[in-house]
Amino acid sequence: MNVVTRFAPSPTGYIHIGNVRSAIYPYLLAHNKNGKMILRIEDTDRERYVEGATELIEDTLNWLGLEWDEGPIVGGPNAPYFQSERKEIYHEYARKLIESGRAYADPTPPEKINQYREECNKKKIPFLYRNYRPEKTPEWEPGIPLRFKADPKNYEWVDEVMGDMKTGPEVLDDIILIKKDGFPTYNFAHIVDDAEMGVTHVMRGVEYLSSTPNYLALYEALNLPRPIFVSLPHILAPTGNKKLGKRDGAKSVTEYRDDGVLPEAMLNYLANLGWNDGTEQEIYTKEDLIKKFSLDRIQNSGARYDETKLLWLNGQWIRKIFDEQGAEALYCKTAGFWPEVADNYDDNYKMEVLSIIYDRLKTLSDLREMTSYFFEEPKIDTDMLINNKFLKKSSESELKELLEKTVSKLSSLESWEKDSLQLALNELLEETSKKPAELFSLIRIALSYAPFSPALNLTLEVLGKEVSLARLNATARAI
Repeated sequence: MNVVTRFAPSPTGYIHIGNVRSAIYPYLLAHNKNGKMILRIEDTDRERYVEGATELIEDTLNWLGLEWDEGPIVGGPNAPYFQSERKEIYHEYARKLIESGRAYADPTPPEKINQYREECNKKKIPFLYRNYRPEKTPEWEPGIPLRFKADPKNYEWVDEVMGDMKTGPEVLDDIILIKKDGFPTYNFAHIVDDAEMGVTHVMRGVEYLSSTPNYLALYEALNLPRPIFVSLPHILAPTGNKKLGKRDGAKSVTEYRDDGVLPEAMLNYLANLGWNDGTEQEIYTKEDLIKKFSLDRIQNSGARYDETKLLWLNGQWIRKIFDEQGAEALYCKTAGFWPEVADNYDDNYKMEVLSIIYDRLKTLSDLREMTSYFFEEPKIDTDMLINNKFLKKSSESELKELLEKTVSKLSSLESWEKDSLQLALNELLEETSKKPAELFSLIRIALSYAPFSPALNLTLEVLGKEVSLARLNATARAI
């Protein structure tokens, strides 16, 4: 089989992480099987259409490295890839159903349909429109809704994740195929498009499982082969008791990108949110995922969203990129995340800063807070010194004396590099009879006035001799 998958989002707003996972799995399957993935934009719901949403979809997929083989921008033999441009194709299929007696024009006003629905509610029975099917219908033309004429019966099918499925005739109904505005509904359009584009695997959220019998009826009525169905379980809220929504704190993929989450980490996390290869491995490259992906490892229950795990994974990827590809590779990903004042410094200096701070980062946006003192003089805060848990037993005069001894010791150094600095700091410990937590906390705070900083010898090396000594002297004078 030449595997063909598709990602078919609606341009109705921001890209939720659940939407993106529905792109990741089709991508991985297609590339695992040397097939192709199609990007198709389902934009027939014109009332919910959001200007710029298509570009956001494309930008998000490109950021994650999920290149599509056919679709907008790249083109392909099945163009057009916007459903709004495929109206005549849907109308052609609609006419086939009309000719075979499986579709009819329905001029029934919405108010009347609501009345039927309310009658069923009062009787506490399911509302099925086929029980109210009009006896006489006009000839169909755009401007009149077109409905499928259901033939209620049993259906059986196999879902690659959910297993063997079957249902009775009670779920089959006369669904709308073409709306009053002439555009198709999702229920009709995706079946036509998947058939026209040769899609072999339909991968989508498990919420569509209940509609599958109506889809099967349409495949049958149109004499189209069934694709392979793959239902993806929900991503659950952190509480684990409901589907993840915006109210549960899940941000759009764009927001995570703006907050400094790496695309490698986001891809890694979402791919493993509902799938695993049966090992204890946690860090996966895109190539790893493609090689190992298989449908039989998709779990059939919901996966709970855990932002803490995502941020942990992001920190792991920050370190992985630095350790395997070097400071320059990681630095290339940090544009826009540095403090504004860092613009006054060259790339080499910023890479030096990054090389001693990277292993403390959870996101790239942490750079703004964690590196500011490398680019501007920190505001002296003597309260931070006095209230530090390692220093509060020392008097102000003792702290002043320790700083003066530190300045004297470091001033005499001919080599201002990390090994020489560490040796001098160790000698200071012996000379002052202080514990590392006391002496080093004092020096660290005087240099940075930050909650934490990298190893002291590395901080001194990057700041340079002149700046370091000036800051130590300034704090000594302020005490």
